[in-house]
Amino acid sequence: MSEIIVASLYQFLPLPDREALRDRLLRCCQSLGIKGTLLLANEGINGTVAGSRGGIDGLRAELAADGRFDGLEYKESTAAEQPFLRLKVRLKREIVSMGVPGADPTRRVGRYADVDRWHQLLDDPETLVIDTRNDYEIAVGRFDQALAPGTGHFREFPDFVRRELDPARHRRIAMYCTGGIRCEKASHHLLEQGFEEVWHLRGGILRYLEEVNPAHNRWRGECFVFDDRVSVDHQLQPGEHRLCRACRHPVSAEQRRSPLYEEGISCPHCHARQSAANRERARARRHQVELAEARGGQHLGPAKAAGA
Repeated sequence: MSEIIVASLYQFLPLPDREALRDRLLRCCQSLGIKGTLLLANEGINGTVAGSRGGIDGLRAELAADGRFDGLEYKESTAAEQPFLRLKVRLKREIVSMGVPGADPTRRVGRYADVDRWHQLLDDPETLVIDTRNDYEIAVGRFDQALAPGTGHFREFPDFVRRELDPARHRRIAMYCTGGIRCEKASHHLLEQGFEEVWHLRGGILRYLEEVNPAHNRWRGECFVFDDRVSVDHQLQPGEHRLCRACRHPVSAEQRRSPLYEEGISCPHCHARQSAANRERARARRHQVELAEARGGQHLGPAKAAGA
């Protein structure tokens, strides 16, 4: 099987015709054999999709022909197998949910940092570096200097800002996320709250790993991604982490050697929260799934679920 191209993309821009665009992109992706998710809202487009080289190039040509996506933030990585189960092209209220009415990154965002500038910010003791991702993502990998906001969802970020940050004390802030999109909204929100100097890593971790000289790479660990690869390494190849099918927390190779880990049943993150009866029911269901797969069929409810 040929290598699968995984494309991550976003752009903030008005999309008043998003319903018609959804239908057009759905037909396009279906005809090209592409799977994954594209989200459309009045504020723009966001998604990660995967397909053949020709299929992904065809989707890019469709977006280019539209004429409005010249500012598309676009990155590629690869996978040996299709990392998505299905195709979804959906209309949403926001393409990345922060839950702040009126947030508009097309009007105002922070300053973009390339790799060299990012390293300077990491080394500057006057700069507060913030990882805008969630706890389960940060557990997979991070920049050592970064503050973890302790969030389980990006919608909690504005409360973190309100509780922990102060424009009078935090004069320079630098942020990063997986692909850059969360930092667009986060930087807009900080500027609206009176923070004067706000930076964010252009293209996020994925672009950083693509562009950084390996000898100067400051990233530690792997990078969580929202598909069945679960994580990618420093070369943007599928990493060692797997998703616990019981709690959907990323699990490292070391954690999978724990006696608390049982494929599809529990992991060190969720074992203590499960009763013995629940684990036994999960084992019975997993057995039925394995029997169905052995017969070449599929038990109700897929054995694998795409990353959230």
